[in-house]
Amino acid sequence: MFRKRTRSKIIQRIIIWVLYFYSGFILYSNNGVLYPFLITFSRIVYPLSIFWLQIRIKRKNHILNIDSSMSTSQLWFNLLPIIASISTVILSLTNAFLYILGKFINT
Repeated sequence: MFRKRTRSKIIQRIIIWVLYFYSGFILYSNNGVLYPFLITFSRIVYPLSIFWLQIRIKRKNHILNIDSSMSTSQLWFNLLPIIASISTVILSLTNAFLYILGKFINT
């Protein structure tokens, strides 16, 4: 039973990473479908979000490491990468979805 759960989790992570890398490929190789400033933001933060996620996965940290003893600057330094990464994921996946949808409509 434990092997099935582990195998399922690995397959889910592989699917998510492949989808995210494919959306990054579309983001960098083609003209974006979204507004230009959103595309520029996504192109800047996309590699940083992958780097940040790899560090979190390697260290096996929680996404939100927040506790009551943190100062305001520590809180912001923990929250800013999360906000930037989530917005980049949303923007790059939206751009990929709209690009693929546009290709299907035009054919």
